[in-house]
Amino acid sequence: NRGVAYYNLKQYERAIDDYDKAVELDPNFAMAYSNRGGAYNELGQYERAIQDLDKAIELKPDYAAAYNNRGKCYGALGDTAKAQADFAKAKELGYSG
Repeated sequence: NRGVAYYNLKQYERAIDDYDKAVELDPNFAMAYSNRGGAYNELGQYERAIQDLDKAIELKPDYAAAYNNRGKCYGALGDTAKAQADFAKAKELGYSG
């Protein structure tokens, strides 16, 4: 989708706008929350990213990439224990990226 294209072009604010619309249209769309969290992560807005990644995981508890991305955010915030726990969970769920 266009949000992913904007993300790949490093146009994170535009990507977030598109993910906002996706979440508005489907509040249960875990990938939109995860992708928006990734964009917030790239902007250094780690707390906002974690909120979105928490929601993605709530909606889809086996979402390995969301755990991995949340681990990156916790790592950036210096919370090594939470980061390691999320990376371990992502690996347990088959994340290999």
